Amino acid sequence: MPLRNSPRAYGWVSILLQWLMAVALIGMYVVGTYMVDLDYYDKLYHTLPTLHKATGMVLGGLLLVRLAWVYTQPRPLPSGGNAPAFTHLAGKLGHGALYGLLVIMLISGYLISTAKGHGVNVFDWFELPALLPADKDRAELAGDIHEIAGTLFIFLVGIHAAAALIHHFYWKDNTLTRMLGKG
Repeated sequence: MPLRNSPRAYGWVSILLQWLMAVALIGMYVVGTYMVDLDYYDKLYHTLPTLHKATGMVLGGLLLVRLAWVYTQPRPLPSGGNAPAFTHLAGKLGHGALYGLLVIMLISGYLISTAKGHGVNVFDWFELPALLPADKDRAELAGDIHEIAGTLFIFLVGIHAAAALIHHFYWKDNTLTRMLGKG
């Protein structure tokens, strides 16, 4: 299988970015949901938020790489099969919504993380500076936006996965298998 996409199939770069980010983002949602209920004396109270912030910034960088890749690669043509014509438009809208929510989560996560006026330490590799002064109200608003966007994102991920399974098992096309490298 080639590295780059073709009109018929996804290349390994697209497939790797898809699955790496899917697993990491679902993990981020689970960790994020868990960590907000920790109390100060829990041993993970400081560890999980630090890990969540650093991983979020790395995923933000990967998102930029992925968006650049998506917009510079040919998108494989619809796979045919028995799927109704509207599924192509629904897929485009769904992908756009997923990418939009990721951008919102990245920005809101950064605004939460820097709301005390400190940068974000990314695994001791580097620090992203706080670009805005400290602001508790911004942290609250960004936190609400982050939570809503994360919940909507996970909901859409579920719809995305269900749609792929419906394409595979009901409409019997290769929508799912080509994202597994077998299309």
